[in-house]
Order: sequence, then structure tokens, then C-alpha cells
Amino acid sequence: MVFITGTDTGVGKTLLTALLLQHLRSKGCHALAMKPFCSGGRDDARLLHSVQDGELALNEINPFFFEEPVAPLVAARAHHLSIRLEEVLRRISHAATRCARLLIEGSGGLLVPLGEGYTVADLIAKLNCEVIVVSPNRLGTVNHTLLTARALQHIGIKRLKVVMMAQAHPDPSSDSNPRILAELLGQMPVLSLDFLGADASNMAALKRAEKKVEKSLAEVLA
Repeated sequence: MVFITGTDTGVGKTLLTALLLQHLRSKGCHALAMKPFCSGGRDDARLLHSVQDGELALNEINPFFFEEPVAPLVAARAHHLSIRLEEVLRRISHAATRCARLLIEGSGGLLVPLGEGYTVADLIAKLNCEVIVVSPNRLGTVNHTLLTARALQHIGIKRLKVVMMAQAHPDPSSDSNPRILAELLGQMPVLSLDFLGADASNMAALKRAEKKVEKSLAEVLA
């Protein structure tokens, strides 16, 4: 299993997850992907659904969905629901039995509260799998990426790498961010992915984009 988390919401987790899924499947690996929690919309889960040819139903890819664009715990409380961590793990485990490699996309950043008494970080700790941190290559990412990476190291995650997502409009920090993070994170791989366009999150564009960054995706999965 591979867990794809991020330094924040809207940093490119879904795009990277979909690209990795498309890459694995195009190479003959029976891979599946899920996003256990979605808040505010289900477009992310629908994109993953389209890449895996309907092998998992939308409710299997995204078993916990709330229309409100707030943290899952906040939304669950508004609906008088309690989602236990054990139930989330059960859903993930079931999906994992149906494929050779399962990609799991997180919600927001590490400390987003998912349910009563647990966060994204707690879910990752229970899974004890490889983790990819997605960060946007822009001003401010050094602090956010270091905080996320060190928090994961603190909970014992050893198989860990960072993928920096290029932005449509690079700023003066974009050239130096990968270098300084690689220096400060030591042995942790810091990889980069080119900007793929504002419309990269539809199926036709995704297939074209996967071919364009095929070597980078292979490096991320190595």
C-alpha cells in the first residue's frame, strides 16, 4: 500500500494519485486507488473511479462522503455520525485484497481530524505503509513540507518521499525549493513533477499527461 498525503488541501494529491494509478495499470500492475474521506464534493473520487474501469464502486473508493466543505470530523458531528478508525481500516483492507497495489489518498494535511480521536496521521500510523508527501512548489512550501515530513518521521514512518508539484505560475522560490528541501531532509527523496495544465484532471488529459511524465512517475514508485 502507498498513502498519498499532502502539506495542505488543494496541493495536487488527487492528480498525483490518478497519474500513479494510470501509470501502474498501463504497465500491467493490477493497481486500485481509494480516497476514504471526501468533504465538499466527490470529483476526486470520481476521477479515481474513471481510471480503474469501475473495478471499485464509487462508494468503495470513497466510503465516507460529506457535502459540507469542512473537516470530516466536523461534518460527521453535524450529521450525528461516528466513524470509527477500525471501520476505515476495514474498508481499506478489503480494497487491498482485491489488487496487487493499493493507493490511498488522504484528506488535506496530516492533522486533519477524520473521526473522534484520530487524524490522517493516526490512520497512516495504523497502516504502516509507504507514504508520499505532495507539496506545491511555491513560496511557503519549505516550512509546510518540513513540518509534514518530520511529523511522519516522529510517528515511525520510514518509507517516505516528497513529490513537489510545479505550479502554473512559478515564483522566485520555485528553483531553490527542491534543492533546499533535499538538503534539509537528508536521505529522504525529494522529487518534482512538471506542471501539466489546468485541465489535467479529466481522463483524456490524464492519459496524455501520464505519458509526458512517465519517467518521473516511475521514479516516484521506485
